[in-house]
Amino acid sequence: MQLLEALQNGSETFDLLISDVNMPQLNGLELAKAIKSDDRYKTKPIIILTTEGSNEMKMAGKEIGVTGWMVKPFSDEKLVKTLKMLLGI
Repeated sequence: MQLLEALQNGSETFDLLISDVNMPQLNGLELAKAIKSDDRYKTKPIIILTTEGSNEMKMAGKEIGVTGWMVKPFSDEKLVKTLKMLLGI
């Protein structure tokens, strides 16, 4: 909730956001939806790292605009490769 408030009031910004789905107060998909509804962040990549691997959850994320979905456990190499690709480095 603090992150969302900081993004909305402009005191924080990001180049790439990594979130879990299962969080207190606001789950990762709700967070992504709120962020993507803000024109400043529509094109910013969001990656979900989670134990949730159902096709329904992944599709919900895709509809919101989530850029990537990685199911735990995952390898460090896969995460680094994904981050480099999304950041163009």
